[in-house]
Amino acid sequence: MKIKPYIPNDTSLAYSVGVTLDRFIKKKQDDFPFASGELSQLLRDIALAAKIVNRETNRAGLANIGGAFGHTNVQGEEQQKLDVIANIRFTRALTKGGEVCAIVSEEDDEVIDLQNSSGKYVVAIDPLDGSSNIDVNISIGTIFSIYRRVTPVGSPIQLEDIMQPGNQQVAAGYVLYGSSTMLVYTTGCGVNGFTYEQSLGEFFLSHPDMKAPLSGNIYSINEGVSNTFSQGLSDYITYCKSKNYSARYIGSLVADFHRNLLKGGIYIYPETKKNPKGKLRLLYEANALAFIAEQAGADATDGIQRILDIQPTSLHQRTPLYIGSKSMVDEALSFISKKSSVQENH
Repeated sequence: MKIKPYIPNDTSLAYSVGVTLDRFIKKKQDDFPFASGELSQLLRDIALAAKIVNRETNRAGLANIGGAFGHTNVQGEEQQKLDVIANIRFTRALTKGGEVCAIVSEEDDEVIDLQNSSGKYVVAIDPLDGSSNIDVNISIGTIFSIYRRVTPVGSPIQLEDIMQPGNQQVAAGYVLYGSSTMLVYTTGCGVNGFTYEQSLGEFFLSHPDMKAPLSGNIYSINEGVSNTFSQGLSDYITYCKSKNYSARYIGSLVADFHRNLLKGGIYIYPETKKNPKGKLRLLYEANALAFIAEQAGADATDGIQRILDIQPTSLHQRTPLYIGSKSMVDEALSFISKKSSVQENH
């Protein structure tokens, strides 16, 4: 019997489809000092739920699942039908996976105790960010954070399992449902992006080792409420205009963040007179994106301190957010701190 060594075929006939998310996760499992398979499976569970939400989002106009649901969530925001659907899909996937003991969701007033005391992880998630944009066909997303529980496995979950600062995340990511669907995540060893191939039903590695440009020329902020900005922030926006920076603001956090991560820019959702503590949620929005930003070489702050160092004190705690290319975040903070110091001296 003759044995023939494998030689790759002519790629002109059958090109490589690339590395699947599943294979990539398995390959990277050794990066975790506590690797035992649960975190890898948890990431797969999130990917599965993302595929289902992607399907629901794409058929929203045909299936009459766009528009308002008729209830408000704990934030006082009107729930959209797809908010509810996405929340169910992710909660169901994380429950059936068996690795999670509790979930913190934007759509639920309280912590969801999965009654799984053997679960090692806690997940904080915004199941569908920017869902009000669905009806006008604008990109939306999912944001998630993963923490290891701090109380002993086998015991009931406690408050300290939930109220962990962002620097304790073991993984974080987002899914962008847009012209293509992407899953971007980090486990503290760089950032990698995967694009969904609908015909194959798989995420493929498309953006390996993502790095944010040190600087950029995009600023993303809702200038419609500029009359509520601090003087320092107003001065910074004037500076951006003097430098001919481009104003780009979709109103969908994941989409704005993703664009700036790839192209270089800064996203700002500041404290305002209406929202003196900011509007974005710390546990399931700011922390996840801050972890990704730092792993990609960018910065994230609330205007005073690093986002990842903030100790949460409430489940749906809000925070201002300045996130993006390092030099642009530094520029913004220099204007804000300069104006603050002048006011203090007077």
